[in-house]
Amino acid sequence: MIQAATTDHTAQLRFRPGRWIDGWDAEDAGQWESGGRAIAQRNLAWSVFAEFLGFVIWQLWSITVVMLPEAGFSLTSAQQFWLISVASLVGATLRFPYTFAVARFGGRNWTMISAALLLIPAIGLAIVVNFPDAPYAVLLVIAALGGLGGGNFASSMANITFFFPQREKGYALGLNAAGGNIGAAVAQFLVPIVVTLGAAATLRIELAGWIWVPLIVVAVWGAWRYMDNLSEAKSDTAGTAAALREPHLWIMALLYVGTFGSFIGFAGVFPKLIADVFPQFSTFHIGSAAVSLAFLGALVGSLARPYGGRLADRFGGAIVAVCAFAAMAAATVALILALPRGGFWAFLACFVALFCATGIGNGATYRMIPAIFAARGAATAGEEHSVGARRQGAAALGLISAIGAYGGFLVPQVLNLSQPSTGSYALAFWCFVGCYLALGLITAAVYLVPRDALDRRIV
Repeated sequence: MIQAATTDHTAQLRFRPGRWIDGWDAEDAGQWESGGRAIAQRNLAWSVFAEFLGFVIWQLWSITVVMLPEAGFSLTSAQQFWLISVASLVGATLRFPYTFAVARFGGRNWTMISAALLLIPAIGLAIVVNFPDAPYAVLLVIAALGGLGGGNFASSMANITFFFPQREKGYALGLNAAGGNIGAAVAQFLVPIVVTLGAAATLRIELAGWIWVPLIVVAVWGAWRYMDNLSEAKSDTAGTAAALREPHLWIMALLYVGTFGSFIGFAGVFPKLIADVFPQFSTFHIGSAAVSLAFLGALVGSLARPYGGRLADRFGGAIVAVCAFAAMAAATVALILALPRGGFWAFLACFVALFCATGIGNGATYRMIPAIFAARGAATAGEEHSVGARRQGAAALGLISAIGAYGGFLVPQVLNLSQPSTGSYALAFWCFVGCYLALGLITAAVYLVPRDALDRRIV
């Protein structure tokens, strides 16, 4: 049971059963320094851990799918692409209701629920991979349930937003996002090692699901024991409705599909692309364990995201986003040129460069969102409207993160259409080049060319 603080600043905090906190005001410097910071940081730590596991489960099939043929499953390439992408489709869709779940159930309560739900796809995968004759529909349903992990990002970010003051919110949200994104890399690195370590003749693919079960249980326990619910955390339906009427929300959602959508989409298909184009390099054996280099893409993209935000803080989000889209297009062209020459290391280097550019663009575009809404408010109706604009900006972050996640479905499906129709993935990559160039031009036309108040706030 949490005891109420005795200082003047924190006496206004009231602690109720169920770890509910009344009177929370992160903007109150006295309350923040006299105990509020410790509470917020504790909640952030467990939120990052739960979201990390959400990304692990969300991307679990991306590395498991390439092992299924060796385990006796007979799947077409199109079926494999669907198993990889369906979790992104479900996860992106779940981000909409998950955004409002914190206000409905409480941040601590929803973290417990959303983390516990991860047990379903983890255990489901562990069971179904033991049955090579299982109907494909069953595989598809279990893979789709991995989307439960994709929804966690939205609720986790919404929850942490309430805990931190405006001056520290960017750092907290960036840490929360990066801690989650890196889960994709950890899953792609550890799963091949675990399922092959000590194996004599057969893969133990079921361990790809079982190894996360204890960690999920720890996350549920940690949320129950150490996290809190804030009674001040309320859904801002008016802010959401206003954000949906703002044209810049839809422009930024399109840009976010290009950056984060490319990151999560390529992270999902990278193991399969390596296995298809360079099967001899799909894994490297260290003793009895197998290591896949596919994890490098998600790792580099995750680590680059905070630097994109830092560059945007210094030089402006729009110019960094334009440069990122240009780099993404250039890396993709280099990738296309490397494909027919059959050089794996050139292929890997181009893809790592592409992931790096998506991470930087991801950080830059995410930083642009609140700046755009603040600038719109200040330019339209002065300080009073600016307060409303901040509410719209907060709502827009959740909506745009949900829309952007659909890129995790679109990227694999574009590749899926290219391979059987042309015999290679080159056409799909040329389509991506065109999209990146178009998105760069849109960013420049909307946020760089105009020299008005909106432009000056962002650049």
